[in-house]
Amino acid sequence: MNRDRDAMGRPLVAVTGIGVVTSLGQGVADNWAALTAGHSGIHAITRFPTEGLRTRIAGTVDFIAADPMVAPLLSERFAEAAADEAVAQAGLSGDFPGALFMAVPPVEIEWPQRQALAEAAATNGDVTYSDLLRAAASRRFDDWHDLFIFGTVADRIADRFGTRGSPISLSTACSSGATAIQLGVEAIRRGEVEAALCIGTDGSVNPESLIRFSLLSALSTQNDPPEAASKPFAKNRDGFVMGEGAAALVLEDAARARARGARILGYVLGCGEKGDGFHRTRSSPDGAPIIAAIRAALDDAGLHPDRIDTVNAHGTGTPENDKMEAMGCLAVFGERMRSVPISSNKSMIGHTLTAAGAVEAAFSLLTIAHGRVPPTLNYAVPDPGIPLDVVTTARDVPVTTVLSNSFGFGGQNTCLVFGAEPA
Repeated sequence: MNRDRDAMGRPLVAVTGIGVVTSLGQGVADNWAALTAGHSGIHAITRFPTEGLRTRIAGTVDFIAADPMVAPLLSERFAEAAADEAVAQAGLSGDFPGALFMAVPPVEIEWPQRQALAEAAATNGDVTYSDLLRAAASRRFDDWHDLFIFGTVADRIADRFGTRGSPISLSTACSSGATAIQLGVEAIRRGEVEAALCIGTDGSVNPESLIRFSLLSALSTQNDPPEAASKPFAKNRDGFVMGEGAAALVLEDAARARARGARILGYVLGCGEKGDGFHRTRSSPDGAPIIAAIRAALDDAGLHPDRIDTVNAHGTGTPENDKMEAMGCLAVFGERMRSVPISSNKSMIGHTLTAAGAVEAAFSLLTIAHGRVPPTLNYAVPDPGIPLDVVTTARDVPVTTVLSNSFGFGGQNTCLVFGAEPA
C-alpha cells in the first residue's frame, strides 16, 4: 500500500502546522498546558458594560489589541495570530503554497455603527434602505463599510500570507471551523491544491450577540463564579458560555510534505457532514442527522467505530445539545461508548462559535501527540440520562484516533476523524 494514499486511493492529507488563540492564551504550548491542567478562561466581561444582561461572563481574548466592539477586526487579529504560528511550525516561508479556507462569523453591524449610518443618511426625517446604502458607500464610511463585507477578513489574511487563488469564506454556524478543514481536505484529495491553510476565527462577544443568544435561552446565567458556569453533560447544565479565538491548520498532500522533509503532526482521515432541516436551532429529535454525520466521517476514514480511541465532543452544555450528542454517539458506538473517553473543552474556553470546529481540531491533534485527553470541568453532577465516560481530570491513555464533533444551529453537522497514522 502506498503510504501517501488512503485506503480509497486518494492523496493522504497530513497536518504540518497548528496555531491556536483562545481565552487560555496565545499559542499551542500555552493553550495545551492550561487546558490539560484544567484551567478556565471564562471570566467576567470587562470590555463593555453588562448591567441588565442576564449573562455577564464569557471566554474573551483580552490580550490581543483590536477594537473589542468590532467583531471583524477581532476575528482578523485572532486569525492572523493563529495562522502565523501554524505556517511557522510547518516550516513554510514566502507565499503560502496553497489555498485559504476560512470560517468567519456572519456579517454583523453593531447598533452604534447602524446609528451612525442612519444619521449620515438622514436628510428629511425617514431613512430608507437606499439612503443607508448611499451613506455606506460614501467616502466617510467607505473603510468602515468594507470592514463589514462578508469575505473581507479572508481577503486580508490571503494578502498577508500570499495564498493562491480566491480565498473561500464560509459560515456554517457552529460547525464552520470543521467545514473549513473539510473543504481543505477535499481540495487536496481532488488534486486541486497540494496545501491548504484552514482557519476558524470568531470575535463575536458583544452586547448584541449576548442578547440574541439570551433570547433563545441558549446561554448559561450562572455568572458567579464564572469558571463554574459551563457544565457539559452535567445534570445541572443550563446553557453555553460564549467564547472567542481562532485556530489554523496547515494541511498538505502527505507526499509533498514528506518530499520537503516536513514534520507530520497527524492526519485528517475522514470528514462527514449531514444537514438537518428540522428546526432553525433545535436538532431532529431522532438524532438521525448527528448519527449520519458521525457514520459518514468514519466511513470516509475507512474505520470501524471500535477504532476510535476518544471523542472530542461538541459538548456545549445546553440541555438539548448534550442529550442529542450522547444519543448519536451511543447509536454509532453502542455499549462501547460507555467506556470511550469523551471530553468538552468548551467547559474551559466557552463556545467559540465559528472558530469552535477548528480550535477543537487543533486540540484533537494535540491529544494524539501527547496521549492525553483534556478534562471536562464542572462535571460534579452527572446526568443519569447521559451514560458516557466523561473525563474530569486529564487522562493519559494511548490515543491514535480522535473523533471531533461539531454541530451547529440550522442543522449544520460536521464530524472529523484525526489519526496519528494512515488508516
